[in-house]
Amino acid sequence: MTPALPPAFLRAPIAHRALHSDADGRPENSRAAIAAAIAAGYGIEIDLQLTSDGQAVVFHDYDVSRLAHGKGPIRGMTAAEVAALVLRHGDGETVPSLAEVLDIVAGRVPLLVEIKDQDGGMGPDVGPLEAAAAALLQGYKGPVAVMSFNPHSVAEFGRLAPDLSRGLVTSSYDPQDWPLSKATCDHLRDIPDYDRVGAAFISHEVTDLTRPRVLALRAAGVPVLCWTVESAQVEAEARRHADNVTFEGYLAAQPG
Repeated sequence: MTPALPPAFLRAPIAHRALHSDADGRPENSRAAIAAAIAAGYGIEIDLQLTSDGQAVVFHDYDVSRLAHGKGPIRGMTAAEVAALVLRHGDGETVPSLAEVLDIVAGRVPLLVEIKDQDGGMGPDVGPLEAAAAALLQGYKGPVAVMSFNPHSVAEFGRLAPDLSRGLVTSSYDPQDWPLSKATCDHLRDIPDYDRVGAAFISHEVTDLTRPRVLALRAAGVPVLCWTVESAQVEAEARRHADNVTFEGYLAAQPG
């Protein structure tokens, strides 16, 4: 049986890439942003990338230059080289590993882990990052769920860690916004892999929440999260069709 999404994910809003703010010295996915989210009682969403020596690190982009003082693909660097990268807009902040983040969060707030597509085209060339994540997450004590845009990644993670909740990140898949073929966009847009990969939830693009397939899944009892909400006004509208929000750029309202 597919493990359900822990109820904690449907309560506190989820801080996108943690509670980051360049102006306040808290870069995306940084220890400072994670600590700030915990202090505020928000859930946390983080991104995973793979190093050349098979380690899971908490970083969004495939190339390091936007977020850190360096250049080149993160996949071409060792874990030690990645750990030495200094993040932009932070007070000496460096890139954390997944193991470090798990120690910091320690079950205090929900942790939503996105595995970034490693195939390059949402295809089946996956495995090492899922294995690295599963090895660490299976011993984690606290509300945690894993998701990916790539259905193959979700299925592989489910094979490796069948006791952990997993879901699909979904989108309108406008071909103009994605480095994917039109055929791939057309396939993924309709969320055909939900049952096949053993998903327990979706996290859908906030501007596309009224898509019939999304409404049908929610009507069938599937929890619907959404990304990325950037204002209280958008949040209010999103909550008509989603069970929780992933937010950035403002402070989402806490329940109660």
